[in-house]
Amino acid sequence: MKHVSSRLLKHILLIYLAITVVLPIVILFFQIRGEHIVSIFTSAQFLPMLRNSLVTTLIATVISVVLAFALAYVITRTDVKFKAVWMMLFTIPMLIPSISHGMGLVLLFGDNGIISNLLGISIDLYGYTGIVMGSVLYSFPVAFLMFFDSLQYEDFTTYEAADVLGMSKIRMFKTITIPSMKRTLISAVLAVFTMVFTDYGVPLMTGGTVMTLPVYMYREVIGMMNFSGGAVIGMVLLAPAIIAFLLDLKKSGNIGAVSTVTKPFKIAQNKARDVGAYCFLGFSLFLMCLPIFAFACLSFVKQYPIDMTFTLDNVKKLISGGIGMYFVNSVSVALLTALVGTIFSYFAAYCTARSGKRISNQLLHFISMLPLAVPGVVLGLSYVMTFKNMPLYGTIFMLVIVNIIHFFSSPYLMAYNSLTKFNPNLEDVAHTLGISRLRMLFAVYVPSTRYTIVEMYSYFFVNAMITISAVSFLVNFRTMPLSLMIPQLESQSFIEGTAIVSLLILALNLIEKGIAFFVKRAIAKSDVK
Repeated sequence: MKHVSSRLLKHILLIYLAITVVLPIVILFFQIRGEHIVSIFTSAQFLPMLRNSLVTTLIATVISVVLAFALAYVITRTDVKFKAVWMMLFTIPMLIPSISHGMGLVLLFGDNGIISNLLGISIDLYGYTGIVMGSVLYSFPVAFLMFFDSLQYEDFTTYEAADVLGMSKIRMFKTITIPSMKRTLISAVLAVFTMVFTDYGVPLMTGGTVMTLPVYMYREVIGMMNFSGGAVIGMVLLAPAIIAFLLDLKKSGNIGAVSTVTKPFKIAQNKARDVGAYCFLGFSLFLMCLPIFAFACLSFVKQYPIDMTFTLDNVKKLISGGIGMYFVNSVSVALLTALVGTIFSYFAAYCTARSGKRISNQLLHFISMLPLAVPGVVLGLSYVMTFKNMPLYGTIFMLVIVNIIHFFSSPYLMAYNSLTKFNPNLEDVAHTLGISRLRMLFAVYVPSTRYTIVEMYSYFFVNAMITISAVSFLVNFRTMPLSLMIPQLESQSFIEGTAIVSLLILALNLIEKGIAFFVKRAIAKSDVK
C-alpha cells in the first residue's frame, strides 16, 4: 500500500505540472489568430523591435560570457585569498531585480546621474548602451557560477603532461582549457542569451526610444490590455528559448560524462600575477556594485539632484504609502514558493532519478525541464489567459504557483544530479527488505542530500523575491510584491523610493543567503561527526 501511495503521489504531481506548465502554453498558442499574426508581423514597429532585441542580446551575451569566464578563471587559476568570498561577491547582482540594474545605471549615468554631474560626462545611456550595460550586470553572474563550478573540477594531470612536453601556457589554454569547457560555454551562452532576450526590466528603464520585444509586449498587455497582440509577441519570445532548450538537450546527449578528477589543479606561485588578479577582481567588483552604491546614496537624500541633504523622509513616505503590505506580500510569496517548490521539485527528482526509465518518469522529467524554455513574461501572460476565471486568480497563491513553475527546473536538476549519485541497487535492496519507497526517501535520501535541499530552497526564495516578468500580469493592488514597486515608483518620479526598495530586496536576500550559509555549515559539521 505504501508503495502504491508513492506512485499515486507521482501521478498527482505529473497531473499538476501538466496543468501548470503545458496547459497554459497550449492555451496561449490557441489564443493567436491569423489576423493578429499579420497585424504584428506587418507593422512598421516589428522588424526594428526584433533587430533591437537581437543586437542588444548578442552584444550583451558576448560581453557577459567573456567577463564571467575571465573572472572565474582568475579566481580559480591564481593564488588569490578568500576565493569563496570573491565568488559570493560576484553573485550579488543576482540578488536584485533586473529593473533595479537599469534604474541604478540611470542614477549613475542618466541626464542627472551622479557620475554624469560629478564628472560632467555623457555616455548616451538611453538606447543600446544602457540596455547592454544593464543586461550584462543582470546576466553575467549566471555564467560566472557555471564557469566557476566547472573550472574547479579540471584534472591537473593533463596540464602536467603538457608542461613536460614543453607546451606554453597560452597553447595549454587553447588546446586543454577551452575544449574542456566547451559544454559549459555552450550552456552559458544559451542561458545568458535567453535571459537577456526575454527581459524587459533593463530596457524599460534604459531603452529610451529603443523598443525591444519584451517591453512592447509588457506595454501592450499592461497598458492597452491587448492580450492577443501580447500572445503573438510571447510566441516570438518563446521561439529562441525553445531552440536553446533543444540545443542544450542535444548537447547533453552528445557529450559524454565529465572525466574523473585524479589530481586537483595546482597553482604555481607568482606574486606579479596575483597582484594583477587582485586589481582586476577589485576593479570589476567596484564597477558591478556601483548601482548598489548609488541606491545607498540616494535612499537618504531629500530630493535628487536638487537637495542632497540627509533625511529619513523617504523611508517615512514609503511606510505611509503602504510598503509594509508589499513587504509582507513579497516575503510570503518567497517563503511559500521556496517551501512548496522545494518539496515538489525534490519529489519529482526522486521519482525520475530513482525509479527507472518508465514512460511516466520520462514524461515527468521532460515536463520538469520544460520551464527552462519558457520565459517568465510568456509564462505570466499564459497564466492570465488560463486561470483568469479561477478562484485563485488575483490571490497570493497564484503568484506562488507561477513562481514555482517559473523557477522549477534548476532546483529540480540540483536534486536530480544529487540523487543519481547514489548506488543504483539501493531500491532493490530496500524492496527485498520490505522497506517502502517513501520510507527510503525520508530515511535515506533526504538526510543525505540536506545540503542540496538548502540550495534549492535558497534558489526559490531569492528568485521569487526579485522576479518581475512572471508576476507582472498577475498582480493587483492587494498582492503586489516589492519588486513591482520599482517601476511604479519610477513612473511617479520617486527615484529615492526605488533606491530604498532595491536595497530592501537586496537586504532580505542577503539575510536568506546568510541563514543558508550557516545552515550548510552546520550540516557540514554534523556530517564530519
